[in-house]
Amino acid sequence: VQLQASGGGLVQAGGSLRLSCAASGRTFSRYGMGWFRQAPGKEREFVAAISFSGGSTYYADSVKGRFTISRDNAKNTVYLQMNSLKPEDTAVYYCAANGDSNVATLPLEGLYDYWGQGTLVTVSS
Repeated sequence: VQLQASGGGLVQAGGSLRLSCAASGRTFSRYGMGWFRQAPGKEREFVAAISFSGGSTYYADSVKGRFTISRDNAKNTVYLQMNSLKPEDTAVYYCAANGDSNVATLPLEGLYDYWGQGTLVTVSS
């Protein structure tokens, strides 16, 4: 699976962005998908994840109520809608694919098999 993230950019605090992650291959619907981010000088952290069917979603506490993850298996794409953005959301955002059938593993970075190249989100105050 190859992943291509897009949609990052510069936005003012309180604004919105939608990230997309397009996957190649015919097995996209077999993978749980996650978004992670890495801010300057910090370790990469979990943001959100969605099960292969879309029936289960998980969010980091810091983004709950502001971010929404979704997927369209027909388009081999996963999305991250980000609303009410804050300067602390500034980071490179990565999408990743998790082939583990246990959805409880979705927040665990180490269990992801494939990673996209990242897209930069900058939120100005």
